[in-house]
Amino acid sequence: MPLVTDEGFAPDRWHRAGEDESLDGCARVLVPLDRFDEALAEAVEPIGVEIGPDADLDRLVPHLSLLALIAVRFASFADGRGFSLARRLRRLGFTGRLRATGPVIADQWPFLRACGVDEAEIPDALAHRQPEASWRAASASMSGSYQRRLGEARTAAPARRRA
Repeated sequence: MPLVTDEGFAPDRWHRAGEDESLDGCARVLVPLDRFDEALAEAVEPIGVEIGPDADLDRLVPHLSLLALIAVRFASFADGRGFSLARRLRRLGFTGRLRATGPVIADQWPFLRACGVDEAEIPDALAHRQPEASWRAASASMSGSYQRRLGEARTAAPARRRA
């Protein structure tokens, strides 16, 4: 599955652990939430966790500083819960990489970025329908927002009033 960044498609440097795969000696491993405690016990570093759209963030909050990556799984492009989770994770203080994974579409890329998402992992079939050029165009399409982006104090409203 291709990884989308602001610069286009990029290689994924993280290893997605399988259900029965040993975590002993693993590095840069992305584990499902149900294996998170196991990864903590094995002292895997850096560690990433994949959460579903209905994840209980209370389980992760005490460990946010230990996580280098959180992948938020989107069930479909029409499911907005991942946007809310991403924004909540940033507001809770998560400073690592935040990834959307699943069938998000290029038109959603600026909105994902506004919620604090750093990258998106999309299915191969979607990457075929929406190649890298589509994602780059989406990245360049929004220069401002009427909502405050995480980490930004300015919005597009003052510029619009001046115009």
